[in-house]
Amino acid sequence: MKNTDFIKFMSESKIYDLTQRLSIHTPPWPSYMPLQIQYFKRIAGAHMGQGANGQIIQTSNHVGTHIDGEIHFHSSGKTIGDTPLDFWYGPAAIADISEDVEDYSLYTPEMIMDKVDVKENDILIINTGYHRYSWDQPESDEVRYFVKHPGPSPDFHKWCIEKKIRWIGVDCGSADHPMNTIIRDWHPKPFKEAEDLMKKTYGKSWDELFPPKEYYQVMHLKLFPLGIVHAENLGGEINAVSNRRVWLGLFPLRGIELESSLCRVIAIDTEA
Repeated sequence: MKNTDFIKFMSESKIYDLTQRLSIHTPPWPSYMPLQIQYFKRIAGAHMGQGANGQIIQTSNHVGTHIDGEIHFHSSGKTIGDTPLDFWYGPAAIADISEDVEDYSLYTPEMIMDKVDVKENDILIINTGYHRYSWDQPESDEVRYFVKHPGPSPDFHKWCIEKKIRWIGVDCGSADHPMNTIIRDWHPKPFKEAEDLMKKTYGKSWDELFPPKEYYQVMHLKLFPLGIVHAENLGGEINAVSNRRVWLGLFPLRGIELESSLCRVIAIDTEA
């Protein structure tokens, strides 16, 4: 394709923003530092005359839409800034499983593949529907968003390895099921609700389905050493590209020390 043809092709494509809005009201992952913004100077200036607006920002890397880097859980892994730029963009499969899941549900590889064609080395975006409970939405529910969202089935991380998924994005608090994180200990009542659902659905207790030594934060601890990382808290226009194959780009800060990074995520739909 000639350069002029490519430019015309791209100019006719539709770009969707899959990024959650960022504010001091955006909740971080539980226990992490929230975003703080402070003006240190204003346009009106002071004794030195007219100035400019200037701000100081202090935050953890796990507020709003962000990408977890390998060293977030794997000390000898790559930092965000040391990850090649072309790792963050490429062909992606976006699976909308929102009608198939509810509080504490498990999603499976079969659910994903029933919705969209997933190819080797794809970026995989999972729309659980739980972005509708994010802080700036009409149905906002912080506890439901972080504590009750669906998570992967016991075989899901193995499928990601077999499929050679490049990286994963989810529209909820974590790519791990919340009850396979420390949230289980912080919220014993929701854990009981989740375990009751597992017993009703699968006839097994939570620990029978997910032995803790193997499944505690499995999507982090088992996949990050293999270079399969994930972005969390996606949202924005994610519903507009449900069950589509798109060209996707993620844009983190190029911080050579960063274990994770706030980021912008866009999907380019050439068939829109």
